[in-house]
Amino acid sequence: MSTATPLTRGQAAALVALTLMWGVNWPMMKLSLTGMTPLMFRAHTMTVGALWLWLFYRWRGVRMWPQGREWGQVALLGLPNILAWHVCSIMGITHLASGRAAVLGFTMPIWTVLISALITRAMPSRRTWAATACVAIAVALLLSHEVGQIAGRPAGVAWMVAGAMSWALGTVLARRTVTSLPVEALTVWMMLLSAACLWLLAASLEPWPSWNFTAPVWWSLVYSVTLNFGFAQIIWFGLVRKLSPETSAMGIMAVPLIGTLSAAFIMGERPHWQDYAAIAFVMAAMAAVLYPPRAASGSPPRP
Repeated sequence: MSTATPLTRGQAAALVALTLMWGVNWPMMKLSLTGMTPLMFRAHTMTVGALWLWLFYRWRGVRMWPQGREWGQVALLGLPNILAWHVCSIMGITHLASGRAAVLGFTMPIWTVLISALITRAMPSRRTWAATACVAIAVALLLSHEVGQIAGRPAGVAWMVAGAMSWALGTVLARRTVTSLPVEALTVWMMLLSAACLWLLAASLEPWPSWNFTAPVWWSLVYSVTLNFGFAQIIWFGLVRKLSPETSAMGIMAVPLIGTLSAAFIMGERPHWQDYAAIAFVMAAMAAVLYPPRAASGSPPRP
């Protein structure tokens, strides 16, 4: 059993900052979509964010150019981790309140456990089944509210669940892939190749933006490029190198709550009781799969 790594004061501050950045990013994306079409938004922000990350890590001396079979690994991992996740999530948030989209998107850890169990043909533990039940209840709560509204968009729920499952599949593949390419370079190139695909989709399906945006929309675009695709990624890479998987993963638990609460101030969204109940169920599910189980004294830990 892995034990949680004690957090230093600096690491704790970084984890809080990361949670806030990722949580606030959900209503900021919704704000951006008041001025840009979804695929154009993703193509522009991902391209600029990836380029400045490339320059930053190149300046830090990281080997940035893949070699040989590493290009295939970039493509294999980039399809579910970056391209499918970002397409599904931006289409989902187009139809849903941003806080609701965040709750559904961050069911990813539970899908990761289930997909991993399916691939390895391992019997899920009781905690995994409990987490799955919690996620099912959360999705049902949010779906029931969407169906119950005249202007409800149940398709948005489907987009977000598909995105979370794609992200989970990518996470499982990443854990099973051995590569010599630094993780920073891997992520940046996954973003660049995904951005190229997004440009093709956006140019085929959407009009070119007019760039006649309001000041809040401009600020939301700057936020996406500099904080979500920039500083948040840098902080995350720094944390995952130093903390145990359990400790770093637990940091994402508060993201749906931050997204829901900040949406009330940024977008004027009013959460319903279904939203708060779904947050509680998702956080309970994440705790069930991310907290390491306790082992009885003198006995080996349970798998």
